[in-house]
Amino acid sequence: MDAARIRNFCIIAHIDHGKTTLSDRLLQLTGTVATRDMEDQLLDSMDLERERGITIKAHPVNMTYTDKNGQTYKLNLIDTPGHVDFSYEVSRSLSACEGALLIVDAAQGVEAQTVANVHLAMAQKLEIIPVINKIDLPHANVPLAKRQIEEVLAIPSDNAICCSAKVGIGIAEILDAIIERVPAPRLPDHGLLQALAYDSYFDTYRGVVILVRLFSGRMVPGMRIHMLHGGRTVEVKEVGGFNPKAYVRSELTAGETGYVITDIKKPEEIRLGDTLTDPIHHAPALPGFKEVHPMVFSGLYPINPADFQHLQSSLAKLQLNDSAFVYQQESSAALGFGFRCGFLGLLHLEIVQERLRREYNMDIIATYPSVVYRVLLTNGDIKMVDNPAFLPDPTFIEEIEEPVVRAFIICPNDYIGDLMNLIGEKRGQLDHTSTIDPQRVMLEARLPLNEILIDFHDRIKSITRGFGSMDYEHEGHQVSPMVKLEMLVNDEPVDAFSCIVHRDKAPTRGRALAAKLKDVVPRQQFRVAIQAAIGGKVVARETVTPMRKDVTAKCFGGDVSRKRKLLDKQKEGKKRMKSFGSVNIPQEAFIEVLKA
Repeated sequence: MDAARIRNFCIIAHIDHGKTTLSDRLLQLTGTVATRDMEDQLLDSMDLERERGITIKAHPVNMTYTDKNGQTYKLNLIDTPGHVDFSYEVSRSLSACEGALLIVDAAQGVEAQTVANVHLAMAQKLEIIPVINKIDLPHANVPLAKRQIEEVLAIPSDNAICCSAKVGIGIAEILDAIIERVPAPRLPDHGLLQALAYDSYFDTYRGVVILVRLFSGRMVPGMRIHMLHGGRTVEVKEVGGFNPKAYVRSELTAGETGYVITDIKKPEEIRLGDTLTDPIHHAPALPGFKEVHPMVFSGLYPINPADFQHLQSSLAKLQLNDSAFVYQQESSAALGFGFRCGFLGLLHLEIVQERLRREYNMDIIATYPSVVYRVLLTNGDIKMVDNPAFLPDPTFIEEIEEPVVRAFIICPNDYIGDLMNLIGEKRGQLDHTSTIDPQRVMLEARLPLNEILIDFHDRIKSITRGFGSMDYEHEGHQVSPMVKLEMLVNDEPVDAFSCIVHRDKAPTRGRALAAKLKDVVPRQQFRVAIQAAIGGKVVARETVTPMRKDVTAKCFGGDVSRKRKLLDKQKEGKKRMKSFGSVNIPQEAFIEVLKA
């Protein structure tokens, strides 16, 4: 099709503002999916996405639409995630588009992730079309939503489209606006093959499937293409598009999006953001999307050590489908061989674990999540530490810097005090407060990433009765008194439970871990001490009481010294047993503690 009648656009919004429902209606109205095949959340193909009601992966689809003048257009849509942990998916989708539909919930208004996604779209210089969704709700406030779009996002709201994706109001107007306002693909003058590999996934039977956006030239089966960054030349086996299932095409032309299958069989051989071009006449490299760096690290180990190879191949396939996920091999004395994995946040970690269990049938255990610390040594060297096991001896450490984030929290006015207390409790500093509308404010705070890892988002939701939302961005490092907290069982350190924490919070965390370990460490014939220690100083202790035989059962009557003599004899035996006894912590105990 002529590039002048192609429109590439994506949908961006805060989580749960109706992106996927709107994409369902667009598919229905354009006739891309027959009514009998229609189902809710059609583009959310994973069970996990449907269960949680969130989009995890960006989903492309090609639609054909005839406007009121009888002109036929090809609309290429990419449905994107909304959660902060998946913003890398959004940035990749934006790089393949010329326009974006910005969805704002008429009842909830502009939220934290709406602001973040708009900034991403503006950085890519996309045409943004504001859409106010859910206008059929009884508590919808359209004038307020329009005012927020203007004041918070600095986007004119005069031509914002009001719709209800659920009942189908305003869908035709959205399609007309896409045709009128989203620019057609701009074709470069050189006319050489130039395509962006913006995503990929692994197919068991066909190898690596690369999702591409062609900026110029054409792709047909049988031709050879060159990867500028990867440095490889490969043969094209098949090209096609999505409607929304993959279908084979004879060619892909300039301005279109689709997929290409080459002779690449190994997931690690393709780099997302790479430019695909002609092997002889190279086109200029396209600016790839932003390189993402993991912010949270956790160890993943197979529960059955024999599954190590299976876990390794599963992680390689998962990484192809999720470029922000990184891993490297490591081993633990307690858990055996496994992998140190990097994630963008806690939800990302949770989703990766769940996908490993469901899609690859892996039984895994994850260690306590940690962040990357910058350690300045006394000799002037800087060491990056993401695993407590690699933290140098305190005598060689000059200072430790922890990563800091700038958090944007939007909440109703009534909960400002409670949220300020939460920020203080997490060692944060409130920098700025701005009013969004008469009911809501945006708090801007600086917080250590380590503190918001586990329960910060959940606490915000519970404090604000579900009305609060949060987004964050990385903002350098700060010097903090961080220490390595070690758990000792019978005077032996257990590396799986080690963590790097703030000095003031170490005793509390040590007590909590020791209490949990006391419940799961099996009782022995002797007393077992469970201690939390910082260096040589014990900050918390619990004791597992020994199993005892009633040695006085056979002693009837007589002087009390007879019983005491038997008890003293037993005590001596227990002491001798403790001197050479060892405690083997079962796998189930690790699983219980690390789950908690």
